[in-house]
Amino acid sequence: MINKEIVVCYNTIGKTLTRTFQKSTRKKIKHYTRGDDMSQSMAAKHSIWPREKDIIFNLSARAQQAEKELGTNNVINATIGALMDDEGKLITMDTVYDEYKSLDNKDISAYAALEGQPDYLEAVKKVCFKDYLPEGYIKAVASPGGSGAIKLAAWNYTEEGDEVLTSDWFWSPYVSITEEIGRKVTTYKLFDEQNNFNFNSFKESFLNIASKQERIFTILNTPAHNPTGYSIPDEEWDKIIDLAKEVSKNPDKKIIFFVDIAYIDFASDDNASRKFFKKFSNLPENVLTIVGFSMSKGFTAYGMRMGSAICITSSENVSEEFYYACVHSCRANWSNCNRGAMKLLSNIVNDEAKFKAYTEEKNKHKQMLRRRADVFVKEAEKVGLDILPYRDGFFVSIPCENSRAVCEELTKDNLFMVPLKAGLRFAVCAVNEDKCKIAPSMIKNALEYIKSKDLAEVK
Repeated sequence: MINKEIVVCYNTIGKTLTRTFQKSTRKKIKHYTRGDDMSQSMAAKHSIWPREKDIIFNLSARAQQAEKELGTNNVINATIGALMDDEGKLITMDTVYDEYKSLDNKDISAYAALEGQPDYLEAVKKVCFKDYLPEGYIKAVASPGGSGAIKLAAWNYTEEGDEVLTSDWFWSPYVSITEEIGRKVTTYKLFDEQNNFNFNSFKESFLNIASKQERIFTILNTPAHNPTGYSIPDEEWDKIIDLAKEVSKNPDKKIIFFVDIAYIDFASDDNASRKFFKKFSNLPENVLTIVGFSMSKGFTAYGMRMGSAICITSSENVSEEFYYACVHSCRANWSNCNRGAMKLLSNIVNDEAKFKAYTEEKNKHKQMLRRRADVFVKEAEKVGLDILPYRDGFFVSIPCENSRAVCEELTKDNLFMVPLKAGLRFAVCAVNEDKCKIAPSMIKNALEYIKSKDLAEVK
């Protein structure tokens, strides 16, 4: 049986209540528990959501409790989306935190500019694009992490009731961020039958939205996609952009690519992973690219909540519009961002010696991550565990049915993973090589056990 902490149902008189969206009207559910009368609600209707815990944090808490009781050596905690050392401790780069601790108190405590400090905004462009700065007008606005960049883009470049397009394997907060403002996530199939990028599915979904909406807002999480570790090849980017150009011939259509690069600094090759940025140069004026930059992974600064939304456009007017729209949203939502984190990044990026030392330290961790991923992928192939194509990044995904039941079964062997709609997510970033080697056979056994159990129940 699946643990009640994992699956939360809201039922009344045996009928399951669900949350649904219509194009411009959100229907929200009322909260019931079995056998209770309806209680007083004080929250506004648009703020009433199911009372459920985040499944990732819930499973992570259970894994940490198991580690306390059994010892870290006897638990595989593959739930954490952060880089951990071989003993299961959070990695914090010395070059980053030595710099942070050297900052003057005023550089940490003072208010920052609404749009972000000027030196930070220039440094963000350098570290984001490196040698592949696109041609056009480039504007950056600070945000609290990559999540804040998504919120800025979704709020300012979609209308209420719009569909937002992303792949069927995606980071679940895309739904939370968009549905809170009355938008709806629609997906295309990320992989075709040969496990290549499914451009045909992308094109079909893209054109379907274009036939219904003025704006076609698409989230593309690459390179080192969460949760699969996949990266869109350059030749597939060419097809995507050619499609956008074709649709943009209709001047009434507005095409927005949001490129979520949260994991780009843990792609194997810093330069090769950035070549695709040049493809956004000199696009039609009604095609806008917004890059979501984050300090969380590349600078091991998860809790500092620092990022940026960066626009790329061939139109000066569109870039100015982006800047003022986003600054207004910053003021309305979080006012200003973490000044200390901005100063930290600026100091490292703008000092050649510091940036070189930072890059060398980061590369050591990248090599560790690559070894772990290679061990997992190799062992998965050896034991016959089907996984999605991994290229780079923190996660590997395993397609399966009944993912929550499989995850719960694995907890019996003290292996904790994250269940997704269509499979399982294993965080190679958080698991040492030895555990990455034994995990695939454990997962394979759990999958076969749940499958046989399901078949038995059907009979």
